[in-house]
Order: sequence, then C-alpha cells, then structure tokens
Amino acid sequence: MQYISDGVFWLDGKLVPAAGCDLDRAAGAKGTIAHGILMAHNTSGNEKKLKIKFDAMASHDITYVGIIQSARASGLTQFPMPYVLTNCHNSLCAVGGTINEDDHVFGLSAAKKYGGIYVPAHQSVIHAFMRETQSGCGRMILGSDSHTRYGALGTMAIGEGGPELCKQLLNRTYDIDYPEVVAIHLTGAPRPGVGPQDVAIAIIGAVFGKGLVKNKVLEFIGDGIANLPIDYRCGIDVMTTETTCLSSIWVTDGVVENYFKTHKRPEAYAPLAPKNGAYYDAALEIDLSKIECMIALPFHPSNAYTVKEVCANAGDILRSVEKAAAEQLELTAPFTLTDKITPAGIRVDQGVIAGCAGGTFDNLCAAAKILAGGTIGDGAFALSAYPASQPVYMELIKNGAAADLMGAGVTLRTAFCGPCFGAGDVPANGGLSIRHSTRNFPNREGSKPNGGQIASVALMDARSIAATARNGGILTPATDIDFDDTPRAYTYDDSAYASRVYNGWGKADPTAELKFGPNIADWPKMSALTDDLLLQVASVITDPVTTTDELIPSGETSSYRSNPEKLSSFALSRKDPGYVDRAKAIRTLETARREGKGTPALADLFAKLAACGGDPASAGIGTIVCARRPGDGSAREQAASCQKVLGGWANLATEYATKRYRSNLINWGMLPLTCTEDIADFALGDWLYLPAIRRAVEEKWDVIEGFVVSGDAIRPIKLTVGSLTDDERAILLDGCLINHCKV
Repeated sequence: MQYISDGVFWLDGKLVPAAGCDLDRAAGAKGTIAHGILMAHNTSGNEKKLKIKFDAMASHDITYVGIIQSARASGLTQFPMPYVLTNCHNSLCAVGGTINEDDHVFGLSAAKKYGGIYVPAHQSVIHAFMRETQSGCGRMILGSDSHTRYGALGTMAIGEGGPELCKQLLNRTYDIDYPEVVAIHLTGAPRPGVGPQDVAIAIIGAVFGKGLVKNKVLEFIGDGIANLPIDYRCGIDVMTTETTCLSSIWVTDGVVENYFKTHKRPEAYAPLAPKNGAYYDAALEIDLSKIECMIALPFHPSNAYTVKEVCANAGDILRSVEKAAAEQLELTAPFTLTDKITPAGIRVDQGVIAGCAGGTFDNLCAAAKILAGGTIGDGAFALSAYPASQPVYMELIKNGAAADLMGAGVTLRTAFCGPCFGAGDVPANGGLSIRHSTRNFPNREGSKPNGGQIASVALMDARSIAATARNGGILTPATDIDFDDTPRAYTYDDSAYASRVYNGWGKADPTAELKFGPNIADWPKMSALTDDLLLQVASVITDPVTTTDELIPSGETSSYRSNPEKLSSFALSRKDPGYVDRAKAIRTLETARREGKGTPALADLFAKLAACGGDPASAGIGTIVCARRPGDGSAREQAASCQKVLGGWANLATEYATKRYRSNLINWGMLPLTCTEDIADFALGDWLYLPAIRRAVEEKWDVIEGFVVSGDAIRPIKLTVGSLTDDERAILLDGCLINHCKV
C-alpha cells in the first residue's frame, strides 16, 4: 500500500505523478467524478466556496427528534426533500421503557405532518434502507450519522451533526470549501477469505494516524473494482468514515447497474468514471491481492494488525494495548488482554456480525458457508448476527443461510445498530468481543471503565469471525478455512417495507398533530454572543484524540436524546465525571448576570482583569472544554449541544479531529478556538477572558487576543477560530443556529 502525496493524473487507466507532467492541474481537477457531482449540487456559483443542496436525507431515532424540534422552532412547514426517519438505534426500548417508544410515536407523527418517510423499528438499519431505496448515481445524501456513505453506489453521502440537516429542512445550504480529492487506486483481486472489513481496516491503519485524508473526498478507481461484488464495495465504503474523510465516491459499472435493477430502480443507475487527465491531490495505491485478514485491536479502528501477526506475537502486541489503555483511560479496575492467551491460541469470548458494515447479505452468507454443518460450541463463546434489513433477512431464510447459521448455534436478531454503540450484546467484564461493526472505541461494547467494568472490542471481518467461531472461539483468520467464498445470488423482496414503512414524501398534512411524550423537551433559550466572554476551564483532556463517545457517551444515554437537560447530565461522564457539576455551578452565575442580579462572587476576578480591556463585569459567563484533538467518531450533535445546555461557550483545541464536530460546535453557538499552547498548560478553574470577542467574530480577526487567569497570575494568549463562512459567523453571533434561523 503506497500513499502518493504530491498529486497525480489519471491517464489511460494509470496514475501518473504530477511532478514533471505538463498537464494543467486546475483543469484536470474538474475531471474527477467528485467534481461533477459537487458542481451539480452547488448553488453558490463559486467553485471554491460551495453551497450544497442535497437530494435526500436520513436520521435515526437518536437524532431525528432534536433535528425536527430545532427546525420546528425555526418555522418548518414541510420537508423539502425525501427525509427518512429510521428506528434502528433505540429499537429495543429496553433502557428507559416508553421513553424510547415515545420518540418513535413522535417520528411517525412528524412524517405525517411534514411529509417524511418513516421506517419502524427492526425493519432496517439506517444505511441499508438508504442504499436500497434512496441511493442513485450522481446523487448526494446527507445523514445525521457519521457512517452515511453510499459512494460504492455512485452517491456522494456525508454524515453530519443534526444542525446541518436542520439547515436543509429550512431550505438553507451546506457550506464548505471545495475539498481535496484523493484517488484510491484498487488493483488485483482479494484472496478467498479476505473480506471488505479487512480491506477497510488496512486502509484506516495506513492513513488515520497521519491525517492523510482528513476532510477530503476519497474517489475509488482502478481495474480492481471490477473484482469486487457490490456488498464488498459497500463494506469498504462505509468504513471510510474512520479515515476522517469528508465523503467517498466510486467508479460505477455493470455490477452497480445490476444492483439497481435488482432493487427495482434501474433509472437510478448512470455510469460514473473520471475523465482521462483527471487530477487528484493525492493517491493511495492498493493491491487487493496483498491484503490479509485484519484485526483492529482496542481501542480504535486504526489500531490495525494482520490476524496472523497478532496470533504469532500475542504477548507483545496485547501488552501494548494494555499499556495504551492504562495511559489513556481512567481505569478503576485492572485491565488485561494477555489473559486471553492460551496454549491453543488467543481465546475470544464473543462474536457479533451487525449493522451497516457487517449485516450485509454477502457477509452473512459467507459466515453461513463457514459454519454450515459445524458448531460454535457450548462453551463461553457466543455469536450473534443482525441482518441489516428485513429484505436481507428474508432472503437468508429463503436460501437456507439463516438455517445454517442457527444450526451452528448463531443467534439471529433483527436489524439493529446497538452493537455498534454499546446497546446490545454487551460482553462480561473483562470480555473480548470480535465484531464486524464500525467502531471499537472504549465503551462501544457497553462497558463502563470508570465504573470498574471494562470489556474490549476488536474489529474483524465476518469471515474471520465465523472462522474463529468454527474454531471454538480461538482467534482464526478465514484464510485458514477451506470454503467457497463465491457470493450467492440475491433477490430483493421489499414486501416487508410495503407492509410497514410509511411513505409520506410529497404528502405533508399540516393539520396532523405532533405527538409528544413526557421526555420530549424543547431546547432551552440561548443568548447571543456577548461583547466580551469570561470562560472557566471546566475540563482538560490531554489524550491525543478525544472521541464524541467520551464527550457524550452512547448506550444507556440514548433514552434521553430528546430531553436536552437530562441528556446533558451525562456529558463527559465517562471521561471527566466532575465536569457537569462544575459547568452547572458556572451556569448559575450566567443566569444571575442575565437576570440583572449581579455576580459578587467574581468581584476579585473582575478587579484582576480591569486593565485587560473590555468590560469583564458585563461579559457573558460560561465554561470551556480544553482538549488536544476533540471530535473523532460519531456525528452526534449532542457532543456539542450538551456542553451548550450546561453553559458552554467554546472549546479550545490544538486542532479538531473532524469537520463535523467543529460544525456542531458552531451550529450550537460555541467558538471553535485553537491555540499553539500545550493544552496541558491549562488547569481546571483557570479563567479565559476574551475582550471584544464579538467584534473579533464580526470583523474576521485572524488572531484573537485574550487572557488566561491562573490563580494570581495573568498571561496573554493568542487564539484563532480558523476559517468561517459568513453564515457560520452569523450563527456564532446569534448564539446558535436556532436563534439565527429565527432572526
């Protein structure tokens, strides 16, 4: 695998280094597939500053209530495009009881009132349904889930926080600078037993740590694509999210055309390919025949090894994971993986094949072939599988694959995303779970390290998970198993959707009433950005990367996603349990200031800052979270909105891990500050004073000068908010997107 950073041209089916080539790069950049799709959806008239309108959108039941509530507060009358509301995250309604089901009732009522598409629980995971019913060559789709990726079907899809979907519902645009485009050049063919997750983990391992494709578009080209079935392509594509790229797009061919014919939408197909002479800002060369069975060890998809390498060097490699956990996680109990090493090999406690990445037809058929006539055994090892949609499940039943899996001891479940974020199949304390799902961050399997319970997830392909199951739970690559990996034929039967899915697109009924449960609450009132800000440091996180799971945990908190105040009590609960109380204490000071009651407790601080300019006594008072690289992982807006609800005004970072987290901060009226100082230099209880901050945002200052008060010492600091569009500046000035859309 080779990364070429200097730019390349696509000439006569080959990549040619741009250095020394006399072709025009700017002209060549217009020859990519990505350029054509972006320009077709750009409304700005400016090829460098894009204002995108999407063809369709999707949200699940952790996000759609908040999005619709936000849009409703800003004057929503009907959905302007097909908007799919799936129920694949809070499906079980096990935690919080009717709290979750009330969200579903609200979703159906909203689909009727505003003209949406409502997919009941257990019918499909969000991305399977969008692939089956909404994708199309040349289309663009926006989803409030980070794994919104349909590039293998010719669709540029982007996962963002809820406010970006809210903008689309209000006929606004998605504003970005034209992104760099990176060619992913595939050659060769995978060996039998090597699956899409293996290719994906290899790619993530190669690019994530160096940020090589951050916020860029990945364009898959090359003759190796023809050797990949459509589910295989989709399985690689959905995992591109873990590279931190913006979106993805693939060459389309007869395989894609057949997919749309099979799914009764032949008109959705169009051939897509780069023009001869297309220019790419960078390229990644991948020979598929050299990819081995891979494993992403805890606690990140980029912690990539070959399965054989781990088996051969288990002690050294697993000890390195233990060491990293001890350094980065606030553990209250011992953590070990080396106890999984036995004379027979590495013992695994659980396997899961699920969700948009794992639960595809081909993956489950391959697992069935490996396990047919065998058994996973009657010991501690357990294996569960979640077909990604009812049509997939029906076909597995019809062709006998479901029976082969069940006969081997596999538990088949309905479509559910829970295992991807810790709401299903939670292993025992100390357990090791191998999963064909999307992420393996801490807590993603449902354990609570700071509560004395910890388990681990390693990502693997369904084929190697099945091979491990066949081998009694001893870690085994699928290339060690002799089986026929040829995909089975697939027949799409959408009768389950015809029976249960409510399709209200184009049929909005303004007279329909929204149905609210007691846990569905409106957003609190949020004030505009004040002239000056006075922010107390309420949390300092010095880890190399901070995930959105650490900013607001998934799992049991899902029940409260529709209640901003209740959900905010979970903010940073697994990373910094004292944060919420600190933030609430400062919030009471801001409430007193707004109500004109004064803040005598800060009199000494005001006196210290008297010579620093501005008017500290009338400054907005709030909190700030300091982290080195926050925002990796999920698109969930609640990672930012919970801080806002608790009185947060800003984050301070060395850089932001993803564009979507930074956008979430902005849309909730929180300044995305950066600085060159070491985050470790800030301490809990320090104050950051930003005189003239409103002017700085209004007048587009390149550098914002502030002051840090640490004990009796005051030091100056230089900050930046980075590049902001005019709309983003207006949102920050108004205090949040909801306020901005009202004015």
